[in-house]
Amino acid sequence: MEGKRERRSSQIELLRKIKEFTRGLVDDLRNGRSPVILIYRFRSYCTDFNSKCYCGSDLPCGKEVLTLCSESHVRRLDVMLRVLLIIRQLLQENKHSSKRDIYYMHPSVFLDQSAVDRALNDICVLMECSRHNLNVVSAGKGLVMGWIRFFEGERIFDCISSPNKAYPVPVHVEEVRVVEKESVFQRLANDQFCNASRCIVLTGRGYPDVPTRRFLRLLVDQLHIPAFCLVDCDPYGFDILTTYRFGSMQMAYDTKYLRVPELRWLGAFPSDAEKFYVPKHCLLSLTAEDKRRIEAMRLRCYLKSEVPEWRLELELMLQKGVKFEIEAFSARTLSFLSETYLPSKIQDELKVMHLIAESDRGKKSTLFVLEGRIPWEHCRLV
Repeated sequence: MEGKRERRSSQIELLRKIKEFTRGLVDDLRNGRSPVILIYRFRSYCTDFNSKCYCGSDLPCGKEVLTLCSESHVRRLDVMLRVLLIIRQLLQENKHSSKRDIYYMHPSVFLDQSAVDRALNDICVLMECSRHNLNVVSAGKGLVMGWIRFFEGERIFDCISSPNKAYPVPVHVEEVRVVEKESVFQRLANDQFCNASRCIVLTGRGYPDVPTRRFLRLLVDQLHIPAFCLVDCDPYGFDILTTYRFGSMQMAYDTKYLRVPELRWLGAFPSDAEKFYVPKHCLLSLTAEDKRRIEAMRLRCYLKSEVPEWRLELELMLQKGVKFEIEAFSARTLSFLSETYLPSKIQDELKVMHLIAESDRGKKSTLFVLEGRIPWEHCRLV
């Protein structure tokens, strides 16, 4: 974890890079040369099964060449330089800003939030840094609960004292210090699951934002505990799962800091529908868009090289032509999810990981990432 001195040193180095970059552009223009800017491109996956790829690594998969000869390039450079000036000011004043704040500084120039997002990605690649190094942060929508106590700067998050409270995931993850790691599962659907299983619960409430992904990575790195992911059995749930484990294509340049390769898929699997007797009225037919997304996802390289069993589940979903949400397990009884489904899946996974032979199970905590229609309304948001 970076201390204040290390972070300030990083800021100074970044300011130096920004100065060198802008000075190079000015020198080119002063000497009558058209600036040429190379932006390397990275990817978290490809669809080429026949060759060795470097997806998810530090190696670029190609590059873009930006010049003043193209009108679209000129606009892109204009946006990037305006954003770069804002970032320089943030670093100089040691302040933070959101992407949305930056957009509203020049809305008539940026026109759309996506232009700012693209500029931030380009700047990260050019400066060889992560987005949080730019002092640009997300608002954060993730929640965490369980018996964990941690600091974000000087602020303490004491989940242990009230394990049924949902706390917001910290935005400044680099300032987080975990001081307690024993964790207890908060009630799901008003049951007493927490009395039987020790765990930390984390949710991004849909597609995970950067703070949630960074916080998950920090917990896994610092606590060295098993991490499982529970998502809806549909293409969107699977996409969320792979975003946590392998990273997103949009931020592929930062994949090594955001992905969690230790994350295991707990469910819901297409094969779970029959195994756990999901009622037929809870099974929804795949739409044409669902089928298109599955066909595209099943071609991703990591499904062949790292988790071929996941690809089989995707193909089974396509073969059966149905999908279902996590809450379908509660159609039989409200406590089925926490009293039957989760314990069964956890035991199976722990057996595979050779972690079940401990007499004192309280010495090993577990981390869950839950995405779907989980009853968070039963939790109190702090």
